[in-house]
Amino acid sequence: MTHLVLLFLQLVSTFDAAEARQGVAVDAAHFYAIDSRVIGKYDKMTGKQTARWQAAPGSTITHLDSGVVVDGKLYCAHSNYPGFPMKSSVEIWDTGSLTHIGTHDFGVRWGSLTWVDRHNGFWWATFANYDQVIDGKRYGGKENTVLVKLNDKWQDLQTWTFPSRLLSRFGEMSNSGGSWGTDGRLYLTGHDAPEIYVVRLGESGGMLEFLETIPAPIAGQGIAWDRSTPGHLYGILRAKRQVTVLRLL
Repeated sequence: MTHLVLLFLQLVSTFDAAEARQGVAVDAAHFYAIDSRVIGKYDKMTGKQTARWQAAPGSTITHLDSGVVVDGKLYCAHSNYPGFPMKSSVEIWDTGSLTHIGTHDFGVRWGSLTWVDRHNGFWWATFANYDQVIDGKRYGGKENTVLVKLNDKWQDLQTWTFPSRLLSRFGEMSNSGGSWGTDGRLYLTGHDAPEIYVVRLGESGGMLEFLETIPAPIAGQGIAWDRSTPGHLYGILRAKRQVTVLRLL
């Protein structure tokens, strides 16, 4: 069951970023605003864009989602949404040059990859399914959304489903963003609600435990804890094309 809200997120700053439509990633000096086929790199202090990557015409990269920076590389969730069957991959960039340097293809499995993160020596990812009706049928059914724990070879180790009380917060959509906090809890978002959902793992796989909902000046989509500045979280306001910086109180 959910609990009373114990946490609060304070807005610290807001930056305009034309690419802020799907998510945001962050490292010590920059944040990376992510659109379906475009990524903008911005100075964290000034908000000035320092680099930009755009998929070439005919590229297989069509629908990027959330991202995370690990050891100088930007990892982004990618899918063929709203195509069917659902196909997913992780796309990788060098953060220095913002050059696309690699991919891991999951193929047709689990659903539509919406976010990926690194935590405790493992990769974590949500493969979303939706109640949204496309071509006359539900796009996977959101009850089939699953969190997957993976090793360094992207092989699955454990999976968790989402409780119905959390799924109901997503409307006809699904889990869009996720980032592990230093408190060992997982922070999730839906598609457009100004909320962040805190969960922890059920033991030995199974179902996530929904702990609380935190109101936040975001509009769902991808989020990222700033691991160079403890307690700071980055999100986006999609309609305004803005990146928001929040502080956990």
